[in-house]
Amino acid sequence: MYFYICIIGVLITVIRIIWGITGSGDRIDEILETMIHLKEMDGLKISVVVSKAGEQVLRWYNLLERLRASFDRVQIETNANVPFIAGPLQIGKYDLLIVAPLTGNSTAKIVYGIADTLITNAVAQALKGHTPVYVYPVDQFEEPIETESPDGIKFTVHPRTIDLENVNRLRNMESVTVLTKPSEIVDIVRRNVHEES
Repeated sequence: MYFYICIIGVLITVIRIIWGITGSGDRIDEILETMIHLKEMDGLKISVVVSKAGEQVLRWYNLLERLRASFDRVQIETNANVPFIAGPLQIGKYDLLIVAPLTGNSTAKIVYGIADTLITNAVAQALKGHTPVYVYPVDQFEEPIETESPDGIKFTVHPRTIDLENVNRLRNMESVTVLTKPSEIVDIVRRNVHEES
């Protein structure tokens, strides 16, 4: 599952991560900054996959070019199997799948077993292959969410009951960990690096 690099007699475990981005703008800039920070950690290889809606949102927030400039491999969804990441996730070529942000729509599809998009198919195949999945759903608390539009206008979003119920279903899925804030991504990656070193 892991490959190793030998440098001057030191064995370094390389943790291979797929980061999936779906179509939500909530905290997307903070998530991008977190992932850029992680990229600098030794022993990490991060590949980025972006849903069609995720690409639109990144463009609206003027973050797509920054994402591409910050990561060596950024692939945009063509369909549920292109780019082909489902197979490698299923057979253990990646150590973690992180989806942040995760929209309410993709959350619902995952909990009901629908795998008709690149990200939902990636989650399904990762779980079949026992690859740990970490998700940051944007609609997971009853309290209203204060967020910001691409042009800087602040507004409030009120999560729907069905979205909250679906996030709770996610929490009960085997091998799925629901993150409550973007900063937890750093903790789970550090923990995995520590466990493998």
